[in-house]
Amino acid sequence: MPVVPLGLFLDQGVPLDADFHALLAVSGAAIPSVVRVRIQGLSGRRFVELMQKVLNEFESELGEGALVTVKARKTTAHRLPIGGTNS
Repeated sequence: MPVVPLGLFLDQGVPLDADFHALLAVSGAAIPSVVRVRIQGLSGRRFVELMQKVLNEFESELGEGALVTVKARKTTAHRLPIGGTNS
């Protein structure tokens, strides 16, 4: 698996607050990119593996501003600002 650059972690967010996604969406902001993991009970190692996969798969979207939601069977990305020409 490719190594995810540390800078990508520093420029993005993985909040624990479930409302942050919604607040960012309605704010009209184009940044920061946020990843929301909706899988409970992940070990630290599994979380890191999952984040590496997500950050590699959605590198372009996250670099331009996006909300990424990770569920057990599906991961989606919506470009910011929500409702703009890129979403």
